[in-house]
Amino acid sequence: MGSGIRTAIQRTRLLPGWVRRADARAASAVNRRRTHPVADRFWSTVTGFADRGILWWTLAGVLAVTGRRRAAARGLASLLAASAIANLIAKRLFGGDRPILEEVPIRRRLPKRPTTPAFPSGHSASAGAFAVGVAIEDPRLGAAIAPLSLGVGYSRLHVGAHWLSDVAGGLALGAAVAGLGAFVGRRGRSGRHGADRDARAGAPAPSGEDRPLPASADGAGVFVIANPTSGTAVVRADPLRSVRRRLPLAEVHVLGDDEEPSRVARRVLERPEPPRILGVCGGDGTVAAVAHVAREAGVPLLVVPGGTFNHFARTAGAASADLAVDALQRGEGVRVDVGELRFGDQPAITVLNTASVGVYPDFVTVREQLEPRLGKWPAAIVAAARVLRRSDPVRVEIDGRPVAVWTLFVGIGPNDPGTAAPLQRRRLDVGVLDVRVLRAGSRTRAVGSLAFGRRTSAVLRRLRVLPDRLESMQARELEVVVHPRHGQPPGFAHDGEVAVEAPAVADARSPEPGYRTRIRIVPAALDVYRPASPSVE
Repeated sequence: MGSGIRTAIQRTRLLPGWVRRADARAASAVNRRRTHPVADRFWSTVTGFADRGILWWTLAGVLAVTGRRRAAARGLASLLAASAIANLIAKRLFGGDRPILEEVPIRRRLPKRPTTPAFPSGHSASAGAFAVGVAIEDPRLGAAIAPLSLGVGYSRLHVGAHWLSDVAGGLALGAAVAGLGAFVGRRGRSGRHGADRDARAGAPAPSGEDRPLPASADGAGVFVIANPTSGTAVVRADPLRSVRRRLPLAEVHVLGDDEEPSRVARRVLERPEPPRILGVCGGDGTVAAVAHVAREAGVPLLVVPGGTFNHFARTAGAASADLAVDALQRGEGVRVDVGELRFGDQPAITVLNTASVGVYPDFVTVREQLEPRLGKWPAAIVAAARVLRRSDPVRVEIDGRPVAVWTLFVGIGPNDPGTAAPLQRRRLDVGVLDVRVLRAGSRTRAVGSLAFGRRTSAVLRRLRVLPDRLESMQARELEVVVHPRHGQPPGFAHDGEVAVEAPAVADARSPEPGYRTRIRIVPAALDVYRPASPSVE
């Protein structure tokens, strides 16, 4: 009888004999297989990156910051539940010895051998739970993640950490836990009403006082600037079709490759007969650029959501092109607060959602570099992996107080408590900045907190896994000095765009290393079209 079979028989007697024999045969086949050292390093890296769920936290972060917050939240909730069941209950019930180390090729062995019971594999349970949890919300996305989940399972065999039954049992456990979770929170999407809910998903209750704005039933006097590169990573109907159909007299200008939305807006407003209403169709960065010009000119802004995120449009209450056009035709709107960001002595920038420095701008910068070659979603995954493994804290001074941070987020208006990265504002007219400071500490906890919205943060708060180094405060104005990192001024993000040149210029002009930024709240600064709030009788 071979040593592999003898070892398999030593395992828990709760497993049938045929399972133990299958384990021995599978382990023997994997260990006998000759593989290139590069392949061995690859599988070791995969299994290492999956330790403590870092791989899945990273993927959940990518999903959250790219608009898949429901999928990220369900995937993480499923992972946490499956991991707890596998490690705290199932391993104690079933136990079992791990494969004999001597039978595993030396170059495949882990630097630190696991000492917990073998059955089921916690890595596999987490992988199966996350993939199935995501698939419940988005089947295509779940199918794309499934090979990675299976790869994590195989990596445990390749490095000799588990038997085949451990991996299969872990994957089955994780899938079952995620499936059970589907009964707790159903998606509830069906027909037209489901589509209406999707359009408003993630949007808070409308805030701000309704106010009448100039109406245009057919688009007369309306000039819309559209960014064709926004929102290309999501599948949906072209919002401009609705604009052109319902507003036939509106002038729609689609940006060319070298055109900047703010310059186009200023040019059209300098006409002898400028438009009465300035419109923009694009993502948050494009909307913020046109909003700045609309503020300067004192004209109302029509926001047609056309990006991947559309955070500002959702908060304002115009989460779809039809909702925005409805408000324009009826002359309904709201006056909103904005933020004003300034680097040194350079011109101010209008901010509608958030401004930040740290890990999040690093992620956006790397993603944009990779996107032309890989596409948005693969680029986001690779960027998250690179940044969250290699990024370092940033040294800043907040109103003169020095602190090392993973990220400093400044939200326009108050946000949900405990959320480290408030990407979408919750209120329109409160007149304060909401400042979140995530001080340097555990990298794993930083990964778990930076990328998620309020739904996932609520889950993490209940499970007590949010970082304990998060500070929050409110202010009307904030001065931040950002010190160089690796000899370079860190980029500063605002509304999904990363400013690199402006901080570099401010750094070069500063008498001391680092650049100085000021951000302040500007109350009631901009009129925006949105449907009137439902009346309460």
